[in-house]
Amino acid sequence: MGIRVKYPPHWRLFAAGNGGQAIEGNPIFMQRAIALATENVLSGAGGPFGAVVVRAGEIIATGVNLVTSTNDPTAHAEVVAIRAACKALGAFQLKGCVVYTSCEPCPMCLAALYWSRCDAIFYGNSAADAAAAGFDDSFLYEEVKRPLDQRRIPTKRLLGDEAIESFNTWRARTDKIEY
Repeated sequence: MGIRVKYPPHWRLFAAGNGGQAIEGNPIFMQRAIALATENVLSGAGGPFGAVVVRAGEIIATGVNLVTSTNDPTAHAEVVAIRAACKALGAFQLKGCVVYTSCEPCPMCLAALYWSRCDAIFYGNSAADAAAAGFDDSFLYEEVKRPLDQRRIPTKRLLGDEAIESFNTWRARTDKIEY
């Protein structure tokens, strides 16, 4: 069961993808994300990151960073929260949801949030704040801009002619669920 908050929203986010309409944010939900991040550090479960997914004024899922406790480099707070929210909703998209995260999302989490189709993202700490605390993701932003042959991890196409068959099979399916 989620948490209903009846406080008036205090923040407005004007999103181009929302037709320029204001999306209201509520500090109560951000405070919850921040509290989750702090509790996570104190518990020793992971890093100082927390996230809350809200729909219609109700928290439907939360997540904390579980990278070190689960040995999963993808277990960032936002990803954990997205997985929990999708499970709770029985859907693979978070349309109608707003995500509150204690820190500006890293590139992986930002991509996951975009793929989730959430309506808005509110964050507490900036990427610069994270870098100052030892969580510097700037190299990832730079890495994505580089040509494949100049990236730190060697990346090369292999068996492209065979791999395309998966996409051909996908395109041919008439009963697929598009996303």
